[in-house]
Amino acid sequence: MRPLILKGHERPLTMLKYNSEGDLLFSTAKDSTPTVWWTSNGERIGTYRGHSGAVWAIDVNKDSTRVVTGSADNSAKLWKAETGECLLTWVHKSPVRCVCFSSDDRLVFVATSMLMGQSSEIYQYRVDTESSEEASVPIRTLSGHSATVTRVLCHPNGASLISTGEDGTVRKWDIETGRNTETVTVHQKPVNDLQLSKSGGQLITASSDFSAKILDFRSLKVLKTFLTDRPVNSAAISPILPHVLLGGGQEASQVTTTGDRAGRFEARLFHLIYEEEIGIIRGHFGPINTVAFSPDGRQFASGAEEGFIRLHNFDEDYFQASYN
Repeated sequence: MRPLILKGHERPLTMLKYNSEGDLLFSTAKDSTPTVWWTSNGERIGTYRGHSGAVWAIDVNKDSTRVVTGSADNSAKLWKAETGECLLTWVHKSPVRCVCFSSDDRLVFVATSMLMGQSSEIYQYRVDTESSEEASVPIRTLSGHSATVTRVLCHPNGASLISTGEDGTVRKWDIETGRNTETVTVHQKPVNDLQLSKSGGQLITASSDFSAKILDFRSLKVLKTFLTDRPVNSAAISPILPHVLLGGGQEASQVTTTGDRAGRFEARLFHLIYEEEIGIIRGHFGPINTVAFSPDGRQFASGAEEGFIRLHNFDEDYFQASYN
C-alpha cells in the first residue's frame, strides 16, 4: 500500500472531505487556503482564496458544484467548486468551527466557536434562493451546546442534523423546527470528529479521551468502543468492510511519559464488531488530525500536523484477509 503524498498546504491539516463520486478530495488547513485534489493521482486541481485565517471545515454538495468552508476569520463562505468563485460570505462574531450542507443541498449549517464572549451556535441558512439578501440571513439558530461545536452533519433522511462538541455530547436536531430532540454525553473530554456510516445507521465519534465510539443513529446508544493510548482526532467507518479507521496522536511536547509508542503517528484500523486493532499504517511525522474513507472504500486519506496529506489505496489482499 504505497501512498501518494500530497504537498500543498503550509500548515497543519484540519479536515479532509471526499465528494460523492470519490474522484475529488477537498482539504482544509491552518493556512487559509482550502484545496481540491484528484484522488486518482494526487494532483492539485486548485484552491479557494478569500479566507484570512485558519480554515477549520469544508463540505461539498452532492453534484460537486458548490463548496462551503468555515474559518477562524469569523466567516463561512460558499464557493463555486469548479472555478473557486466566492458566491456568499456569512460573517459571525466568533470563529466558524464547522459547516455542512443539508442532504438535499438546499440548506447550509454553520457552527461558531465559544470565544470572545460568544456562545457556540449553529446557524441555518438557505442557499437554494436567487436572493443573496435572503441567503445571508439565518432562518434559525440552534442553541444548546455548552462548549464549542466541533462537527455538524446532516443525516441522509433529510430530517435530522447531528452535532457534537467540546462538551462531550452528541445532539440530534429536527431540521424543520430547530428543536434539540436528543442529547447524550458520550465522552468525558472534547469530541473532535463525527462521521456517518454509508447507510446512515451508525455514527462514529473521535475524542481526546483516547477513544472512538460507534453510536446507533436512532437511539444514540453506544454500540462499540475503540480504546487507544493517545487522543483520537478523527475516525471514519469503512463503507464496504466492518472496519473503522482512527487517526490521532500527541505532539512530543505534550507527551508526559516517554513510552514505547510516544510520538508515533499511525493511522489505526480496528475491526468494527470485535473492537480489536487489525492494522497500523505509518508515515506521518506529526499527529493525524483528519481521516476519511473514499465512497467506494478502496482508498483512505489522512492529513496531519506536519501539513501533508497521504492517499492510501488498499491492496487486494486487504479485501481478502480473514479478519473481514
